[in-house]
Amino acid sequence: MSAERESFEQYRPLLFSIAYRMLGSAMEAEDMVQEAYLRFQATAPDLIQSTKPFLTTVVTRLCLDQLKSARAQRETYIGPWLPEPVLTEGESPAAHLSRLESISMAFLVLLESLSPLERAVFLLREVFDYDYRDIARIVEREEAACRQLYSRARKHVQDQRPRFEPSPDVHQQIMHKFMQAIEAGEVDGLVHLLAENVTWTSDGGGKIAAAVRPLVGREKVVQFILGLIRLRPAGTTVEIAQVNGQAALVTRVEGKVTVVITAETDGAQVTTIRAIANPDKLAHL
Repeated sequence: MSAERESFEQYRPLLFSIAYRMLGSAMEAEDMVQEAYLRFQATAPDLIQSTKPFLTTVVTRLCLDQLKSARAQRETYIGPWLPEPVLTEGESPAAHLSRLESISMAFLVLLESLSPLERAVFLLREVFDYDYRDIARIVEREEAACRQLYSRARKHVQDQRPRFEPSPDVHQQIMHKFMQAIEAGEVDGLVHLLAENVTWTSDGGGKIAAAVRPLVGREKVVQFILGLIRLRPAGTTVEIAQVNGQAALVTRVEGKVTVVITAETDGAQVTTIRAIANPDKLAHL
């Protein structure tokens, strides 16, 4: 491996972490990291004072440009748009994400409510601990403006985050019970596990049958789940895996991942369910 490549590779996990949080897509994040390498390779060494700031700047600006076109694309997206799930166990670029901060699906969905610039400033400051001077240089804004962007974004995130988050063990126990209820098709088990005002959001991207609007309420969600159970093809299996730093359900048909289900709980019941079924978002799994 060349010295240039070796210098780049030590920052790959960081660059992937920034890009994935910015874009909510592992495949697009990998594309941004690869493009950052090409630009790093094409830049004369004497123009790069320090490798890490250079690469962080390149990948952040690439992501900001990508988000501009992505927002336009999502206006025509069929049904709700959810981030692309990543497995956070084993030795993969995604595994490094959980060492920095929670990357739960709920957190990524919340980031979607920020403007691209707010998201960049918030992530660089809150998650990656960059100082305002460096952030201002990266996003090409004044320090004072970056402080305002961060303050506004942080308040929004704090206001929208759940007030209580159960421990990983409790979350896993609830997800295990949820899996058992789904596998057995137990109405009573589902009713007991789901909160009265539970919501179910499906992302099929218009490429697979999915609810095109969020379902709200225990009765609607239970009936929807029972319908899915009745229609599941032969050879369907359900397992628990670490997805985006939390226990989630992964459905496979003959070994191929077909649905990833993440959930939020209040420590006793499931309050929010997100099902990613768009095959384009599952191909990397």
